[in-house]
Amino acid sequence: MPREYDRRNLDFILKEVFNYGALCQYPRYADYAPDMFDMVLDSAEQIAERHLRPHFVDADRKQAELVNGTVQVHHSVEAYVKEMGDSGMIGATFSYEKGGQQLPSIVGGAHEFIRGAANNSIVMFTGLSNGAAHLIASFGSEELKQAFVPNMLAGKWTGTMCLTEPQAGSSLNDVSTTAKDLGNGTYSIKGQKVFISGGDNHFSENIIHLVLARLEGAPKGTKGISLFVVPKRRQENGQWVSNEVTSMGLYHKMGQKATPALHLSFGDKGDSIGYLVGEPNKGLMYMFQMMNEARLGVGMGGAYIASAAYHFSKQYASERSQGRKLTNKDPETPPTLIQNHPDVQRMLYYQKSIMEGAMGLLFQCFLWEDLSKCLTGDEQKEAQMLLDLMTPVAKTYPAEQGTLAVNQGLQVLGGYGYTEDFPLEQMARDVRIMSIYEGTTGIHGLTLLGRGIPSEQGKAVQALVKLIQADIAQGMTHETTKPYAEMLANELASLNKVTMHKLSKASQPDVFLADSTLYMELFGLVVVAWQWLKQGNVAVRNLESSEKSFYQDKIHTMKFFYHYEVPKALGLTKRLLDDEILTIFE
Repeated sequence: MPREYDRRNLDFILKEVFNYGALCQYPRYADYAPDMFDMVLDSAEQIAERHLRPHFVDADRKQAELVNGTVQVHHSVEAYVKEMGDSGMIGATFSYEKGGQQLPSIVGGAHEFIRGAANNSIVMFTGLSNGAAHLIASFGSEELKQAFVPNMLAGKWTGTMCLTEPQAGSSLNDVSTTAKDLGNGTYSIKGQKVFISGGDNHFSENIIHLVLARLEGAPKGTKGISLFVVPKRRQENGQWVSNEVTSMGLYHKMGQKATPALHLSFGDKGDSIGYLVGEPNKGLMYMFQMMNEARLGVGMGGAYIASAAYHFSKQYASERSQGRKLTNKDPETPPTLIQNHPDVQRMLYYQKSIMEGAMGLLFQCFLWEDLSKCLTGDEQKEAQMLLDLMTPVAKTYPAEQGTLAVNQGLQVLGGYGYTEDFPLEQMARDVRIMSIYEGTTGIHGLTLLGRGIPSEQGKAVQALVKLIQADIAQGMTHETTKPYAEMLANELASLNKVTMHKLSKASQPDVFLADSTLYMELFGLVVVAWQWLKQGNVAVRNLESSEKSFYQDKIHTMKFFYHYEVPKALGLTKRLLDDEILTIFE
């Protein structure tokens, strides 16, 4: 297989578009120099080569099994988690105070991109441990931090998040797992959780579950949810004993098989002990930190699987001969490479434009996350607002469009793509979950339109528009990018019209939010068009460099996105301005 990502493109986005080395000027990141970031990304490639890439297919074929109450995962997972722990990369983006290396999030995200492109399923183990440990480090007592975080960051223990229940699904209002105060600082946990990724494995010394549950007498709905640390094993009289976390079953997933999804039971016999995180009834607020971090990770998953699919299908198209050019009617001439057929070229450019545009959106969010930790006052608040606004978009666009991009890669291979002899069928199975993980697309559409857009009188949207307009103004100064800057300006105005129309229906929630998923699609299309203009603006300044072909290809891909993808906004806009059909939902 070819390498699943293009390091030159990754460097272009990180260094030339977002200038991530400039973060070193801030005190938080002053211990780093830009060339140190290169070394970090080199280490990601080394981990991918040793522990991830070689096991991509085998970990799918030999999926996890529940044997005598313990889940046996693929042998490669243990070595991968150990190396990530030994290298300090599980919690590398944590602050020094939380036990990390205080690495910028944009660098940590790029490290994950490289690893995930090599094996999207295995990397989930360390992603989950990262999020769980960070939550405990952020909101737990000093006792909890000391008891759990170091071993999680070292890779000795792994972590999970336990939200979903059989009867409730994504509706956290209906969480029914209970927590009884035992009067000694501990709680008796009882209930069941489903679809728990990494919920059990055979190699971890302990597995640390973060469980949403209700204290006795707590208010109904999300206001009555508390958060508990519930380890698989607990210490009792100096000995490690079972904490009655039982693996009731393992879901047989269509993809991402290296990371098992479990149905877990807590305290069937009343012997599962939990430890309260923070204050009672604030569990969901705490959990949102891990959920939002995971949402960017899921969006990244859509992008890096799409990257792997693109590079493989591109190589296949450069090696497979079939048919002849449309202008060649001579059957005596040899077949041409399929990369010479216009429709194959279209499919390859489609994949590239989706994947590289999504990368821009994701790393933009990681940069905002870093700036929110470095800046002060209004600038800090603005960076955080932009991150909050765009997180559901950065999760949804790469997840939804990445799925379509991978399917186009499969189409490039034709019938071979549908067989297990080539990796595209596995990638198509793996990527499909991304639009379901961490809240379905419909949930994020509701979040964007129902909460994100109206929040703080629209200040986050205003800040976003200001940034987009600045890049439009820059694009207007060059004859190559000017037509696309003008197109983006028109689409931005159209999006504003749609937004104002939707907000005018806010007093009728069923009308206001009925098409929120389509609004999300339109919004994502416009902001990725913005990211492509940003990349185009950089590329046109470098056309006379020694890498002219690289920058020229960037411009070609930007043009493709604007001529093939942006026109889709017309149909979405027409639909979103039309309320009549909504009556069929009544």
